[in-house]
Amino acid sequence: MSTQPPSRYGVTHAELVTLLDDWSEPTYRAAQTWDALHRSARPLEDATDLPRELRDRLAVALPLSLEPIRAAVSSDGTTKWLWSCARDGAQIETVLMPTATRATVCVSSQAGCAMACTFCATGQAGFQRHLDTGEIVEQVMRAAHESPVRVSNVVFMGMGEPLANYDATWEAIERLHDNAGVSARRITVSTVGVVPGIRRLARERLPVTLAVSLHAAGDAERSELVPLNRRYPIAEVLDAAAEFAAARGRRVTFEYACIAGVNDSLEAAHALGRLLASFPGAGGAHVNLIPLNSTSHYDGTSSRAAPLRAFAGTLRSHGVAATIRRNRGADIAAACGQLRTRDAIPQVLPPSARMAT
Repeated sequence: MSTQPPSRYGVTHAELVTLLDDWSEPTYRAAQTWDALHRSARPLEDATDLPRELRDRLAVALPLSLEPIRAAVSSDGTTKWLWSCARDGAQIETVLMPTATRATVCVSSQAGCAMACTFCATGQAGFQRHLDTGEIVEQVMRAAHESPVRVSNVVFMGMGEPLANYDATWEAIERLHDNAGVSARRITVSTVGVVPGIRRLARERLPVTLAVSLHAAGDAERSELVPLNRRYPIAEVLDAAAEFAAARGRRVTFEYACIAGVNDSLEAAHALGRLLASFPGAGGAHVNLIPLNSTSHYDGTSSRAAPLRAFAGTLRSHGVAATIRRNRGADIAAACGQLRTRDAIPQVLPPSARMAT
């Protein structure tokens, strides 16, 4: 094994088998432990089919990699956690969005982000480092421990660009699918347009969902909002997304942050409709219109309801499916584009006793 001890959710199954074998534990203990941590989504201390002495020993040998700093609960039931990474103190955020029957976890793939999208709080904060596989998986499992309903969906829409941290992101996806039982079709990877990563994703074995943050129909306008567009312009992004759609037979979602007076005009809607009208794949393109969420370093404001409805209607007139997203967690800065390391979170609640262990 590595000279640095693996974390509880970073340890591989082979490493766990070796560890328990070194402790002269029965061979079935590895399967029990692995299942408790992943498939059953239980904290180690609640895995009562394991002897207490073994649980205590495992807790020391396989420490958690995330230390809770604060938790906040929105008026709509959304929960956001601010974590400190045990290995270096880097801070990340995770969001749990439950409904009556299931829950979605929005995970971070990086501490900060290097994409520098002008309206996104994470991009405004800058980049620290990539997260490792264990730090990504642990976000989902720790949120599942606190969720009142089963976590069925995972979205890579938190801090960072997941396709810029491809290897750790994909390994986390495989673990969540193979070990935690999350359906591949309920795992969404969101990207601002890292073309090599999209093409690589098209060749993977699991049919995850792809969401592309587009935000404009023209290169000049998009480059102002998404600087990466200067490297991978819209035509290249759409070509890679079409390759993904053809390989998977899946509809690609295009995310569009609606900013009043910037990209929400009917002219912009017609341009986007024309751009995506012939997009290939099952069901063509789907546009998810996201009212801009306010951040402290961007002066733009959200489009109002009437222009949003008109924008959506215009897209549909071109044969492009469109929905207007209902943002969740905006009152605790947990909505799309708002995640950012911060010293204070509104409506702060202390982490539960379970999360502190």
